Amino acid sequence: MTNTLNGTEKDVLDAVLAMTTAFHKGDIEGVMASYEARATVVFEPELSISDRGAIRSAFEQAFQIKPQFTYGGHEVFVNGNIAIHLAPWKMTGTAPDGSVINQKGLSMAVLRKQKDGKWLMVFDNPHGQFLYDQQ
Repeated sequence: MTNTLNGTEKDVLDAVLAMTTAFHKGDIEGVMASYEARATVVFEPELSISDRGAIRSAFEQAFQIKPQFTYGGHEVFVNGNIAIHLAPWKMTGTAPDGSVINQKGLSMAVLRKQKDGKWLMVFDNPHGQFLYDQQ
């Protein structure tokens, strides 16, 4: 739950929310600055991307639907310089034909504390519910 986070957990949450804010603005530099150089992002279930150029391209494509995310809560767990952030989300956007897109899922992100104290994402999987949905 968001209201019981300690200082370190709040720093992790702030890093995730900063990425979300940049994403909503279509700020590709802000989004990319939220990830380690060798991060992995899952844009579609069972399809991870680790190439930085491909990650940038996939985010730029996602900006086209002007997605807006809301979270249904946050859990953050920290062990040393590694953290996990879990959050159910809902997204609305607009398809090229003008129709409304509605999606939801479970975000699971692993972050690592950098030498400068900043938390960056190492793994980002917004489709954490995928295996559960397959049952």
